[in-house]
Amino acid sequence: MTETTGASAPEITPSVPATVGVLGGGRMGAGIAHAFLIKGSDVVVVERDEAAAEAAQERVESSTAKSLERGVLDGNLDAILERFTVSVDRKAFADRELVVEAVPEDWNLKVESLRAVERNLAEGAVLASNTSSLSVTGLARELERPQRFLGLHFFNPVPASTLVEVVIGEQTAPELVDAARSWTAGLGKTAVVVNDAPGFASSRLGVAIALEAMRMVEEGVATAEDIDNAMVLGYKHPTGPLRTTDIVGLDVRLGIAEYLASTLGERFEPPAILRDKVARGELGRKSGKGFFDWS
Repeated sequence: MTETTGASAPEITPSVPATVGVLGGGRMGAGIAHAFLIKGSDVVVVERDEAAAEAAQERVESSTAKSLERGVLDGNLDAILERFTVSVDRKAFADRELVVEAVPEDWNLKVESLRAVERNLAEGAVLASNTSSLSVTGLARELERPQRFLGLHFFNPVPASTLVEVVIGEQTAPELVDAARSWTAGLGKTAVVVNDAPGFASSRLGVAIALEAMRMVEEGVATAEDIDNAMVLGYKHPTGPLRTTDIVGLDVRLGIAEYLASTLGERFEPPAILRDKVARGELGRKSGKGFFDWS
């Protein structure tokens, strides 16, 4: 395992892989595809069926067009999209230098998906998971080439976020860490390198703050709006922990909290208000209501 402490990391040259694959074209997967596409990579997104593939294609094409309209991207839309394809066949990953798995945060689904992708990769290709909390070392143990696997945790929304969490598994080859830092810089983002641990750095800290904010609402300490304002105005967070939870999805936050509680102890036990909201279908922005009204 590579050390993340001690001497400062060596200087790197920003670059992106010539060929990139993304498994899963939902909000995160489409964002990852967009990020590599606009920096020059040839990108393929593989989805489970034709309907999902068409939806993924629309997401990436729409976000790329919007980048051009906003002036954050130069070039011709048609020329850029010539480097983008969608497929329902995982054999499309056969010539990829890097493939990022971006399926929902479910252990069995992750393992099944990663194994299926690995079977279609060239021996020297790099396989990464966009997991936000699951053990990269544990996932690697399910693979034939664990040394070619690491975590690349992108943040939502991917095009606007400037952070990528590079998660090192126990068997991750050291050169993959340097490559990941180079790719992250090539995307115009900053890498935070962490050794594999429950929740890594970002999810562990973010969920801890969010759960305490939920308990404060539950106890009547303050409103969700005032708690968020305290963090935005007092600590310069761009978005408060409860609004962030709404954006991420209360169901997603609940799943991560339950995993952290099972591995790190009761301090991550989800409060009743979170469980109750998820049970009522109040999942945040995607359902129209969470801690805030998004209707």
